[in-house]
Amino acid sequence: ILGHKYNRQVSLGGHLRLCFEDMLTIKYQIQEMLRIEKIFDANGIQEELDAYNPLIPDGRNWKATLMIEYEDAAERKERLGDLIGVEDTIWVQISDCDVVYPICDEDLDRANDTKTSAVHFLRYELDQEMIAAAKQTEEVFLGVSHPNLSIPKTKLQAEIQTALVADLMPV
Repeated sequence: ILGHKYNRQVSLGGHLRLCFEDMLTIKYQIQEMLRIEKIFDANGIQEELDAYNPLIPDGRNWKATLMIEYEDAAERKERLGDLIGVEDTIWVQISDCDVVYPICDEDLDRANDTKTSAVHFLRYELDQEMIAAAKQTEEVFLGVSHPNLSIPKTKLQAEIQTALVADLMPV
């Protein structure tokens, strides 16, 4: 699974990491949660499935877990205060199609007035033109337009783009 996840992760700047989810990454996450929480009953297993299945892309979108990573706890606390709303500003662009901003944290609010969470869930909805462009091996870019963290247009590595394109439905 680590090799599979490697080609689905993108670092932006030094402190943002996106892990683009698929059926296998979510299956592994569910198995880990069941193991860690020692859940063996049918109801508990169903609760985990219900919580994690919405994170699997449906062929018309990409879904990612965003992790804001600062090793030092004091720096992390300060930066999480500076980065409120950063999850809404991490965009995707396929070729010269329109920029797509994510729909974030559909399960629950992960920020308050003083800080954002270190983990967010993002969904990028793609239209037919974008899917077709991605499948024609057009370039895919990511960037961040937050006032306290601007990251310019960054081209995805070929291996990552290939993995993400495989998640998209046929055009």
